[in-house]
Amino acid sequence: MRSIWKGSISFGLVSVPVSLYSATSSHDVPLHQVHEADGGRIRYQRRCEVCGQVVEYDDITRAFDDGQRTVVLTEEELDELPARADHEIEVVEFVPAEQIDPIRLDRAYFLEPEARALKPYTLLRRALEDSDRSAVVTFSLRRRTRLGVLRVSEGVLLLQTLLWDDEIREAAFEVLDTTPRISAKERELAAAIVDSMASDFDPTDYADEYSEQLRALVESKLDADDTTAPARPTSQDDDGEGAEVVDLMEALQRSIDRSARKPARKKAPAKKATASKTSSKKSSTAKGTSKKTASKKKTTSKSTASKRTARGA
Repeated sequence: MRSIWKGSISFGLVSVPVSLYSATSSHDVPLHQVHEADGGRIRYQRRCEVCGQVVEYDDITRAFDDGQRTVVLTEEELDELPARADHEIEVVEFVPAEQIDPIRLDRAYFLEPEARALKPYTLLRRALEDSDRSAVVTFSLRRRTRLGVLRVSEGVLLLQTLLWDDEIREAAFEVLDTTPRISAKERELAAAIVDSMASDFDPTDYADEYSEQLRALVESKLDADDTTAPARPTSQDDDGEGAEVVDLMEALQRSIDRSARKPARKKAPAKKATASKTSSKKSSTAKGTSKKTASKKKTTSKSTASKRTARGA
């Protein structure tokens, strides 16, 4: 295990240096989202909804939003809040263990003593065991002041964070305001069912069947080589500039390929092109000329035809 925090337990004038370790871990099979067509990972970007730009993590701060107004809080302002800056688990009081309602328990952490602090660590552990009490403590973790309870679990001091009082919801259900009448016989039958199923709790008797079957499914597909080799991402840039460059290169390459596949355009004979241009000009000019000009052109055309006939003869 890897320590996530180091500090000391303080009770009275005694200080016990300890390291904090997470006492739990998830056994869920890690799954991530992919594109079904090619198996590519689905990535998420930190994009600003106002300017549309992808924002670097260093440029992100936190804010409070009540739906109509937004209060932006800078890191400097957050650092000035009166949270505990020291790494000290301060014992506030020792209370009967049964007074800690399980609904208030949150995350659990193991506390490991330094070698030089083994004796005071053992002394505190035995004091809790002998008195059947738990220690209510306050400490700071990840910039937040926490409330916690210190108790013994299998010879190790266990620190569990507690929810604050205003974080516990009230179970206010109107349907429970009315109590139905339960007969003595019904209570006896219910008690008999409880007695028939009474046992000592052993967590090893229970297993997460869904996770086990999911893991077996994954392993069977691996054994059958039923896998997908996802295509290599075209760009790893979060700001989108790399994607634009790739798109431009692809567009240029497609243009080159398209030009190579397109048949070469045949050039028209020079005379025909000239005749076509001349004809176009004559047609445009003819619309704006007088009848006299039109008659003159007809005469010229007849003269030219006579000369051609004479040459042919």
